[in-house]
Amino acid sequence: MRNNIIHPGADELTYEIREIVKVGNQIAKTGVDIIWENIGDPVAKGEKVPEWIKDIVADTVKNDNLSYGYSPTAGLLETREYIAKERNLEGGAQIIPDDILFFNGLGDAIATIYNYLNREARVLGPNPAYSTHSSAEAAHAGSRHITYNLNPDNNWYPDIKDMREKIIKHPEISAILIVNPDNPTGMVYSQDVIKQVVDIAKEFDLFIISDEIYSNLFYGGSVHNKLASVIGDTPGMALRGISKEFPWPGARCGWVEFYNRDKDEKFARYAKTIMDAKMMEVCATTLPQKVLPKVMGDDRYYPYLAQRTAKYWEKSQAAYAVFSKIPQLKVNLTKGAFYMTVVFKDGVLKDGQFLKPLNEKAAEIIKPLLKTELLDKQFAYHLLASRGICVVPLSSGFNSDLYGFRITLLETDMNKFKLIINTIADAIKEYIFSK
Repeated sequence: MRNNIIHPGADELTYEIREIVKVGNQIAKTGVDIIWENIGDPVAKGEKVPEWIKDIVADTVKNDNLSYGYSPTAGLLETREYIAKERNLEGGAQIIPDDILFFNGLGDAIATIYNYLNREARVLGPNPAYSTHSSAEAAHAGSRHITYNLNPDNNWYPDIKDMREKIIKHPEISAILIVNPDNPTGMVYSQDVIKQVVDIAKEFDLFIISDEIYSNLFYGGSVHNKLASVIGDTPGMALRGISKEFPWPGARCGWVEFYNRDKDEKFARYAKTIMDAKMMEVCATTLPQKVLPKVMGDDRYYPYLAQRTAKYWEKSQAAYAVFSKIPQLKVNLTKGAFYMTVVFKDGVLKDGQFLKPLNEKAAEIIKPLLKTELLDKQFAYHLLASRGICVVPLSSGFNSDLYGFRITLLETDMNKFKLIINTIADAIKEYIFSK
């Protein structure tokens, strides 16, 4: 090309959660049945949307012509009023409908948030990271994502000391990102921990981004505390959506709640920039916005979520019971979302460890991929070729310096779930002692 047309952050746009699918599909063509533990789509894993939710959607489509048209750019007023009312009843930061902005899913929101942030301003995120955030933030800055550690030896809680040190070391950091409940670890932030993050943000004059897409999916005695409950007068935003809760990922319906725009002139201007950018797209999808108050306001909604989360808790305990017995691993009980992260202890993984592939073609497919220096990625390829189970390596999939992998708790057949967990555990034992 006459000029360099490549974005300076192009190399940061990676998404291992789906990249590994390409390898899995190649192996599937060799005759191997693949069990997809790589992506958090409840519908794809067999969860059924309740008939009463389907009825609400169907009735809205049939009886509300407005569901076929554009919504206002910020989102339907009736839906934003409903969300603001519900949030304000919970206490904490108070919002009005104009503090809420709808997007075509949180992927759209996340891309916009980072794209319109000053190139010199950085967002400090967790490690392990959710790759949509880490890739978008790194691409925006044209530099590797800066992270604070989540500690697997302390329930995956954030290392507050490390967070503070990173903020001091990098004066360009302008915001702190938390994902609560967390993906990929399943950790749920206590109110005290969130308060510590808010205090640090206030001390260093930062704003907070809280990804709360899993906010109503918590269990095992945990309680989800929204950012709004403790943010005080610190500027921030929460990201919410229906893709995991209803679950309706195909609706592409997410929103941002802005807090304390009136407390900081620069934050208010940044929020306005995000809203102005949304004006260029006209609006977000209308139908799910029409449906949202009807579903969330239904008396059956929260009992339905309680039934779902009870099953996640059962599977969390079952997986923990298996993995915790392997002394070379670190594992914590999942308390939110529907993932579990398993970490290999230092020095456990080595070059040359292997699992026998199910066929020669599968062996040939992974052979060139095993040249990677990321040892957990090597394990993931071996697991895929030898057992037909697709997991996401922690290093490349979640921007982490830890070696491990993420699985989901979404398999609806409990017997099959236990079989998957035990198969992975047996493969780990064989792999560790294969060299």
